[in-house]
Amino acid sequence: MSAFFAIIHRDLLLVMRRKSEVLTALFFFVVVTSLFPLGIGADAALLRKIAPGVLWVAALLSTLLGLQRMFAADYLDGALEQLVLSPQPLVLLVAGKIVAHWLVCGLPLVLIAPIIGIQFDLDASSLYVLMGTLLLGTPVLSLLGSIGAALTLGVRGGSVLMSLLILPLYIPVLIFGAGAVYANSVGLDTAGHFSLLGALLILALAFVPWVSTAALKIAIE
Repeated sequence: MSAFFAIIHRDLLLVMRRKSEVLTALFFFVVVTSLFPLGIGADAALLRKIAPGVLWVAALLSTLLGLQRMFAADYLDGALEQLVLSPQPLVLLVAGKIVAHWLVCGLPLVLIAPIIGIQFDLDASSLYVLMGTLLLGTPVLSLLGSIGAALTLGVRGGSVLMSLLILPLYIPVLIFGAGAVYANSVGLDTAGHFSLLGALLILALAFVPWVSTAALKIAIE
């Protein structure tokens, strides 16, 4: 596990040297979500109705912005080949890079979402549900996105191809995440939505690192 934490620490240090990568995704999320209340106006009922979909779609697209760089920099400078040749299990190193991506691109969205939700006139309980769904859903986005980043590694126009591959996989997370917030806002039970998001997260943790590892080996070969 020391190699797992070492790769997380390394990736976070590299990101801190390029702070624009963090700020770009966060700035995109804030700008996109803030434009809707300005464009729609002061109709509080309408804002509360569209808030779950708008916030989750913006979070999904923000996560996509950083996926292409998950493996690309290491691939270009040869570090990825050294990781493959290292005695440590490659699946642990890939899992560390996925965790680092979520800490950079997913966790800030979870923390800032309640502030954005206030613009949509969401009540306190809906804000808690929003944070909970993002906390369960954004790791799934990073995990599934790692498959697309690995499959399109070194491919010309890989970002477009990656989006086409990954967006269909994101749809269940989007539906259950936004659905939980909407269900809470109209007084319905959200336990089912959280259970399904938790199941998706467990399945992704169980299988995705191995799939991404296999895709990386194919890309390098």
